Amino acid sequence: MRACVYWLIHMKPRILLINPWIHDFAAYNLWARPLGLLKVAEYLSAFEADILFLDCTDSFKPNAYGIGKYRSEIIVKPDMLRVIPRYYKRYGISTQEFLSRYKNLVPVGIVLITSIMTYWYPGVQEAIRLVRETTRSVPVVLGGIYPTLYPQHALACAGADRIYEGPVNQGLDRLFHELGLPLSRKRSQVPYYALGLRSTLAAAPILTSTGCPFRCSYCASHLLSPVYGRRPAMDVLEEMKQLFALGIRDFAFYDDALLLNADSHVKPILEGVIRAGLSVRLHTPNGLHARFIDFELADLMRRSGFITIRLSLETTDSVRQEETGGKVANSDFERAVRYLKLRGCTKKHIGAYLLYGLPGQTLEEVAKGIDFLKKLDVRVHLAEFSPIRGTTSWKELVKRGVISYDLDPLLTNNTVYSYLYSGYDWKELENLKLAVKQYNGHGQSDGL
Repeated sequence: MRACVYWLIHMKPRILLINPWIHDFAAYNLWARPLGLLKVAEYLSAFEADILFLDCTDSFKPNAYGIGKYRSEIIVKPDMLRVIPRYYKRYGISTQEFLSRYKNLVPVGIVLITSIMTYWYPGVQEAIRLVRETTRSVPVVLGGIYPTLYPQHALACAGADRIYEGPVNQGLDRLFHELGLPLSRKRSQVPYYALGLRSTLAAAPILTSTGCPFRCSYCASHLLSPVYGRRPAMDVLEEMKQLFALGIRDFAFYDDALLLNADSHVKPILEGVIRAGLSVRLHTPNGLHARFIDFELADLMRRSGFITIRLSLETTDSVRQEETGGKVANSDFERAVRYLKLRGCTKKHIGAYLLYGLPGQTLEEVAKGIDFLKKLDVRVHLAEFSPIRGTTSWKELVKRGVISYDLDPLLTNNTVYSYLYSGYDWKELENLKLAVKQYNGHGQSDGL
């Protein structure tokens, strides 16, 4: 009730957006920004309201490419993770700093908190608990990946008044109305980077599309964004120009299928970057579809400023490649690397994601993939498989009896799954990781 009264007596209601901490065994900022929350801010900018932002992960010193180590502190592991022989940490600002920042922002009419990895929900719980202890009456709404994939768990365990599932749209308007906090639309939307949030951007996240038309067995993209849609190429280019004018030089593409239909999408964007003379550094933390890289695209990527090119390989086993979605064949991958190297890209620029822990995948299969990548002289980025609820891989693991359908999200953590459910010899896996680290050599820690 107090929040409703507050909303009514203030000309501009104050909406606080919170990006919570990461609670995990490891975390490193590879251009990671809470893009979903920034897009919420952009959406809400069309309404008459003051938009405030509190980022619990805003605690790293970016290097020359806009990435870096988070501040961290060791915390007590949740009981179900006690068996994991690694330190569990809170990544981000201290709780004291959180409280100091929060107290400087209140009073607010409502708090919207996001979530990214489902198994990071303890950070969500902690942020909501501190909000409750400071301002008990303010309504708290939780959105993002966690409540979208685990709505019942989030509603029961997170501590929020309401949860919001799925992408940002008019459903958010209805939610505000249901809470007795109606929004008044009075202006055009403002780009997220023009909302006074630029201090959070060491590098700019760029999203040229939402969703993904592919259905890889281990990926939840289609569950989170059921409809695949692309922005006009020239709109993306204009956004990059405006960010460049604000001093941003590093851009990280977050798309799940950036190179799809390249002739009508990413190629015009890159041509525009070159034509405008933007001296930028471009990064792809999400793996690219190697089969879409032709010689022309490789040339544009190099000339437009790509310095971090992550390609998705996942496995070199042809049967598993088909079973997991047919994203790439070894020949596609080899051709893409050849084109990129012909345009001057080297091992420093080109890296490949190789999964381990897929249902039925042996370490021998992973080792063969590593040898394949070594022969191509590209970086190897071992990626721990994490079972995501609702995916084909999840269903297969449940059917096999490896995991239960009601498995707590904490136990889907990639480190936890690898240790408890993969069936791997832990020491053998660690030796494999060490060999990869030695092969990658200098620069492994800088994310390039």
